[in-house]
Amino acid sequence: MTLEEVLIQKSTERAQCTGKALEEVLGSAKANDCLTIGVYESAKVMNVDPDCVSFCVLAMDEEFECDIALQIHFTLIQAFCFDNDISIVRVNDMQRLSEIVGDSAEQFEDAHCVLITNPAEDSWEDPALEKLHLFCEESRSYNEWVPEITLPER
Repeated sequence: MTLEEVLIQKSTERAQCTGKALEEVLGSAKANDCLTIGVYESAKVMNVDPDCVSFCVLAMDEEFECDIALQIHFTLIQAFCFDNDISIVRVNDMQRLSEIVGDSAEQFEDAHCVLITNPAEDSWEDPALEKLHLFCEESRSYNEWVPEITLPER
């Protein structure tokens, strides 16, 4: 096994473990009403109060890969996150992300961007969120600025 293969394998293993942590954080944030769902809603929150944003998740499905407007929005959101030191990841399964952040009664059509926000009283903390921040920091050290995470299957 070459060095490149070892690095790719370790990166894949990290992404899978981090997928579980992301699922935990999203569930906890949902329970604490600390989620903003949707590209436009997320842009509004970032514009009004960027300090309240703790983490950003971008989701892309094959169906939307050729959507130029969505790609432009993603580029702007990524730039904003970089400028404001907001950790950001990408997932490749918008349907699964929608299942995690929604409930059986509501399915989100625009779950392309999900923000985890901090409540005003800062009463909500999650150890898995810290794990995600460390994952993003480590990924940046490998020049992977927007790491991709695989969400676990149901």
